[in-house]
Amino acid sequence: MKRSPLAMLLLALLVEAPMHPYRMQQVIKERGQDQLVNVAQRNSVYQALDRLVREGLARAGETTREAGRPERTVYEVTEEGAATLRRWLLEMLPAPAREFPEFPVALSFLAMLSPAESRELLERRIGVVAERIAAIDAQAPPGLPRLFLLEDEYRAAMLRAELDWLRAVVNDLENGTLTWNRAMIEKTLAQFQG
Repeated sequence: MKRSPLAMLLLALLVEAPMHPYRMQQVIKERGQDQLVNVAQRNSVYQALDRLVREGLARAGETTREAGRPERTVYEVTEEGAATLRRWLLEMLPAPAREFPEFPVALSFLAMLSPAESRELLERRIGVVAERIAAIDAQAPPGLPRLFLLEDEYRAAMLRAELDWLRAVVNDLENGTLTWNRAMIEKTLAQFQG
């Protein structure tokens, strides 16, 4: 099965304890792991879980019904699922994945905007990034061991690095050490296109 962050998270939850998909979604949100995997669509957990079952990494267990609620199937991890989770972890930790975030793509086309417009947009991004850092810093329950905060620590460190970089670029745009115009772009294209 192709590795995915959501599949990995679901397998990890099932290693902790058998549970139904609705409970998985609740736990993901309670732990703030919805910042790590995309579960904005309610069906995403159900679809990923169906895939895990088809691949033999999870299986349906008992079906429960609470008063006034629909039946809920509790899922559990298989031995192969636990082994797959471990293998994925061993693969993911030492080698950076080839990921394709949007922001570097947008930066590669910054020349399509004016320096002033670029500065204004990046200043707005600074505000958003600073808010995200503050939210991460505020969500950690007091006394929770660092082991359970490492993913948040990493996300905050990456955001702090981005914030520092953004501030430097905005400063360069403000003082004119980073600037461009159509003539400079055309000259550069002529010089470096081969």
